[in-house]
Amino acid sequence: MALLVVNGQATTIDVEPEMPLLWALRDELGLVGTKFGCGAGLCGACTVMIDGEAMRSCQTPVSYAAGKSVLTIEGLGAKALHAVQKAWIEIDAPQCGYCQSGQIMAAVALLAKNPNPSDADINDEMTNICRCGTYPRMRAAVHRAAELVRI
Repeated sequence: MALLVVNGQATTIDVEPEMPLLWALRDELGLVGTKFGCGAGLCGACTVMIDGEAMRSCQTPVSYAAGKSVLTIEGLGAKALHAVQKAWIEIDAPQCGYCQSGQIMAAVALLAKNPNPSDADINDEMTNICRCGTYPRMRAAVHRAAELVRI
């Protein structure tokens, strides 16, 4: 049994402690916005925030997340779109969109630490992989989100 606080809601799930958080979110809680990509923590499609830090949920055991605050893409825009989500739409950042939930979560974490990142900062911090190669539009969206937060 593990107590998870996901998107502000406490819930107890009966899973093995070493189960990847990704599968607990998707299969146990029905939160399918967090995507499976590589399963090795490399691509970032599974990125969520745990206590404000961007983490790859495919490599994070449920036991690590137990009792901590987990934020998924579903929780990010639950009440109103986050500035990053607004910027993603405005800039038309995604192409196929598969990696976007992880990209958005990584961008939110980046802006929380660095509210005015340079292109180099974005490249260094956002290590998620986009098969479509929309990196220039995603960088532009991060800059736009930074502007929206300042407005």
